[in-house]
Amino acid sequence: MNSTAITSRSLLSALTIITGSLLLVPAPLLAQKLAISPIAAATLEKIYSFDLPAAIADAQRLQEEQPDHPLGYLLEAEARWWEIWCLAADYRYGMTTAQHRPNKLPGDGRYLELSARALSIAQAHLKEHDTAEMQLYAGMAEASLARLYGLRNEIRATARSGVRGREHLLRALQLNPELADADFGLGLYNYYVDTLSSFVKFLSFFMGIPSGNKRDGIRQLQHAISDGVVTPAAARFYLAIDLHKYDQQYEQALAIIGPLVEKYPSNPLFQLARGDLYGKLARKEQAIACYRAALAINVKDEHCRVHLRELALASLAAQGFTGPP
Repeated sequence: MNSTAITSRSLLSALTIITGSLLLVPAPLLAQKLAISPIAAATLEKIYSFDLPAAIADAQRLQEEQPDHPLGYLLEAEARWWEIWCLAADYRYGMTTAQHRPNKLPGDGRYLELSARALSIAQAHLKEHDTAEMQLYAGMAEASLARLYGLRNEIRATARSGVRGREHLLRALQLNPELADADFGLGLYNYYVDTLSSFVKFLSFFMGIPSGNKRDGIRQLQHAISDGVVTPAAARFYLAIDLHKYDQQYEQALAIIGPLVEKYPSNPLFQLARGDLYGKLARKEQAIACYRAALAINVKDEHCRVHLRELALASLAAQGFTGPP
């Protein structure tokens, strides 16, 4: 494999993660704050709890009630993203994460349709009135598109949607500096772009990818955790993953993800992530407990359930566990 291919893959990997976790925001801004309806809040809780079929059903109900609002479409796309992420994940170097899935699968069509619909609706609203809320929705929709393009190794499409999403989020913060949920997406961007090698950063300049700053990224992610309305859980998950993978700050990452696992014990991906950190810290019994907890969760989607079982068993084997799962 030549150096250009490796460089392109490294850049794409970063762009995928940058956009891989941008979560959804709810309806209207009131006094600089976001407000969510009960059904939107319930949908987000179901997504984090990994009850994805129920979350999709709730999101589709929102689409029926508000067909000209982006939120319902973004919520369904978010639920479907975790299904995609589940099937794309693998266990490498003591860590479960999703990197690349080059092939296109049938489920991709619905996901892309939802993201494009949300973007179109937000753009239509922005033509009438430039608001922080709709800039935020547009940024989320672009990021939603970019993360699947990145997972499929579509480099140029990933870069285009990722950069456009960043522009929308910056505009959202310009209109409302207190919008911590926008800081979440920008924090991920800053963190990951700053992790690129010098040569890849040089290459990214010619692809029109703005530079980032890891310190600013961490600060922005912490702001989302402390002050965000709907993104604190996602910010916790990705900051913990980042500190694990890129900075080897295992204790700090464990402290960040702990409250997330306690709140959503039925999410197998959260359990696996905490187990990986215990493993890196040589806390074998605690790692095994997390992996077994993930294995015991009854995930409703059959394909995801089978793959999660494979991931949990691989994780247990890496800890030398030979007992019954």
